[in-house]
Amino acid sequence: MVRDIQIGDNAPVVIQSMSNRSPYDADSLLEQIDQLSKAGCRVVRLTVPDENAAAVFSSVRRKTAVPLVADIHFNYRCAIAAIEAGADKVRINPGNIGSRDRVQMVVDAARAAGIPIRIGVNSGSLEKSLIEKYGGPTPEALTESALGYIALMEEMKFDNIVLSIKASDVLTTINACRLLSQKTDVPQHVGITESGTVRTGSIKSAVGIGTLLAEGIGDTIRVSLAGDPVREIFVAKEILKSLDLQKGPVVIACPTCGRTEIDVENLATKVEELVADINVPIKIAVMGCVVNGPGEAKDADIGVAGGKHEGLIFVKGNQAVKVPESELLDTLKKYIVEFTENYNT
Repeated sequence: MVRDIQIGDNAPVVIQSMSNRSPYDADSLLEQIDQLSKAGCRVVRLTVPDENAAAVFSSVRRKTAVPLVADIHFNYRCAIAAIEAGADKVRINPGNIGSRDRVQMVVDAARAAGIPIRIGVNSGSLEKSLIEKYGGPTPEALTESALGYIALMEEMKFDNIVLSIKASDVLTTINACRLLSQKTDVPQHVGITESGTVRTGSIKSAVGIGTLLAEGIGDTIRVSLAGDPVREIFVAKEILKSLDLQKGPVVIACPTCGRTEIDVENLATKVEELVADINVPIKIAVMGCVVNGPGEAKDADIGVAGGKHEGLIFVKGNQAVKVPESELLDTLKKYIVEFTENYNT
């Protein structure tokens, strides 16, 4: 449990992200946490690099109900301070915390607070002995590192853990997570680390995270993108919806061709923006012509099949109204609002 969020044991897959605001600016952190939460993020991670940041973490913790994870590297004192400040989970790499005694102190603090520890294994910080043994950060090396940390936690009589194996290489991540899932039932946090920009990172994350989730591997996810983390949440939600692991609006649009006589791309983009904050499972089709349009639109809850600078609106497979292109968005909006209101009642 991360505050009131269950991870693992067939609970819904949990979307996480990490703030990129200054760890010393409480107001800025709170602003971004609120943005992430409204976008659909369930758990937010904050870096805590030193004791000043730990004090700010404490202030933030008191002012938001969103589950917070303290991200710790090197400084065990920061981990303990964050736990004492009310962290709902701490993320550590035991290999860079220091001596076994220091890891034990973090574990003891987490146990006393009744919170989990996420153990992070990254290809960029793998133990030198394993790199030498396997010739690099291979799936086997990453998995052995993870199993070693699980064994360490077992020795410390602590089993309230989540494990993450991440690499910037998609296949390495997939194969490492597969290996780990064969050897332990510890809940897994999955993602592609340092995946890149919105364009490239979204594709890598969809392939990597999507493959694992389709195989039943992964209990909580983060889509790592350079820039505003709010964009990560939209990508994560689409990955989950595409696998029927989360309900919500789905907008489909045809790829357009020479037959298309309405601006499908612009209309579909505006429809996506329109339904971004809707939580009901509504399928909307924006189709450009009469070849496949009517069939696809009929399959949707609400759809439009384009004609010559006009569109035929379908609702639950039935033709509703024909309107000029300039009125399509407003007309779709009216039917979407009506569908949503009826669904909630």
